[in-house]
Amino acid sequence: MPLPPVLAQLRFPVIAAPLFTISNPALVIAQCTAGIVGSFPALNARPESLLSEWIAEIKEALAAWDRDHPDRPAAPFAVNQIVHRSNARLEHDLAVCVEHRVPIVITSLGARPEVNEAVTGYGGIIMHDVINDRFAHKAIEKGATGLVAVAAGAGGHAGTLSPFALIQEIRAWFDGPLALSGAIASGAAVLAAQAMGADFAYIGSAFIATQEANAADGYKRALVDGTADGIVYTNLITGVHGNYLKSSLVAAGLDPDNLPVSDATKMDFGAGRKAWKDIWGSGQGIGAIDGVVPARALVERLHTEYQIARRRLGLGD
Repeated sequence: MPLPPVLAQLRFPVIAAPLFTISNPALVIAQCTAGIVGSFPALNARPESLLSEWIAEIKEALAAWDRDHPDRPAAPFAVNQIVHRSNARLEHDLAVCVEHRVPIVITSLGARPEVNEAVTGYGGIIMHDVINDRFAHKAIEKGATGLVAVAAGAGGHAGTLSPFALIQEIRAWFDGPLALSGAIASGAAVLAAQAMGADFAYIGSAFIATQEANAADGYKRALVDGTADGIVYTNLITGVHGNYLKSSLVAAGLDPDNLPVSDATKMDFGAGRKAWKDIWGSGQGIGAIDGVVPARALVERLHTEYQIARRRLGLGD
């Protein structure tokens, strides 16, 4: 199946993941003008009245870029919506996205037909996060346009399945837009995601260590210094299992080897999250992060590595 036109205009096949509390308009604009999809969680705009202002700022900046760079148009942007019942802002935030005709909406933690209908109704597309094939089927049945396969090693809320197994099972029946998330932080890994059958690589943690990201300096340094064996998988922080930096758990007075299990019925994406504000999410791909750089420089590195990997396999530029 051909990709939707909005996803066919990227410089190379990368979607920047929405980073809770971290992604902001400056980061999204830098990502999009560098040629990849930039995104942010709607919940990052606080108070909720700020969401419309953020979207307007991004749209204006990308339009200005396109006027000044007609030969290098910006990639589209995306807004992430948490569609779990715990998100009291969903109705408001969805209405803002509809008003602004946000080109891509990424949904997480549940598939909601009314959300999908609202976005596809104005011509937008829905990419839904899934951690297994069963959830993938449900998402498409409920009207999602495409899928983000969140495999083992992804930052934040992550699954446990090998990317080989997850992509293989989804591609056995689904030929629509498919992104792969999980420890991708190099251009060669972007190409590997395509080789497995994904259309896009979905990259998050590497963008935390950029100058535009709204993350503490200590967080960024920890990513530069960290490696895959410093990541812990737990549901303690939000009620949903995810990957976090072991060093931040220790700094918070927790024992990474003996963490309590959280009540999954009490997911928290609101003010209560402040209790864990210094516990930092991260995927297992952080060994590729060697410094805090502008987002555009990170995209350039990924693109250069991607082209080198293609040439190594005789695929050309």
